[in-house]
Amino acid sequence: MVYILGGMSMIDIHTHILWAVDDGPKQMEETMQLLEQAVNEGITEIITTSHSFHPQYHVDYETINNQIQLLQYQLIKNNIPLTLHTGHEVRLSENIIPLYKAKQIHTLANSNYILLELPSHTVPHYTINIIHELLMEGLIPIIAHPERNKAIAERPIYLERLIREGAMAQITAGSLAGHFGRTIQNLSLDLVKANLVHTYGSDVHNLTSRPFLFDEGLCFLEKKKELDAVEILLENNTRIVRNMPFIMQEPEEIETTKWWNIFS
Repeated sequence: MVYILGGMSMIDIHTHILWAVDDGPKQMEETMQLLEQAVNEGITEIITTSHSFHPQYHVDYETINNQIQLLQYQLIKNNIPLTLHTGHEVRLSENIIPLYKAKQIHTLANSNYILLELPSHTVPHYTINIIHELLMEGLIPIIAHPERNKAIAERPIYLERLIREGAMAQITAGSLAGHFGRTIQNLSLDLVKANLVHTYGSDVHNLTSRPFLFDEGLCFLEKKKELDAVEILLENNTRIVRNMPFIMQEPEEIETTKWWNIFS
């Protein structure tokens, strides 16, 4: 099944599809297979978000430009109806603004939105300061996959505080589809229901262990009668590419006791 809602654009805003640069595909052939799979899932545009200043991976600004140019040529040559955009998944640090000004960090599709990755287990004490600095620079941070952050999973109020300080958040298709287990799936649904996530991405890395599941995640939300959420998530994805303000709903508090020791 390919999920289509009222002819809306299907834009994936979080992907690792460039080859031989981080923990995504190893060869260009695998990248092309991923792009063909994206089309099969109904995806029309992709923002590539290779790791930036991650402890293990950093993909250079120009490397992204060069690969996107080559891939887009191949897509056109092979009549594959897919548009690619530059981006980075930027690891949280106190140097983001200088790096951005030095053109070492890609925003999402050259917009004012920037995909921000927290450490896996914590929300560092300076995160709110970084959010404020980015906002003052005219950049809007989108927290990547908060449902897979241990501290946020244990206490979702951490994410609520970041949202109230001006950050946005991205939920992962595989989390909603159950790829990371039932517990993360349930938490992801709660985050959607509490208006604590605003945009949707696959975080795809390969065809096997980290596939798109873009369509499957949307179908899960439909099954849970969250059609309004589906519409808002997809619309906000489009608004990133168009560099427009998000549709926002008032965030709600999630009971924390049910998620305590979620990963223990």
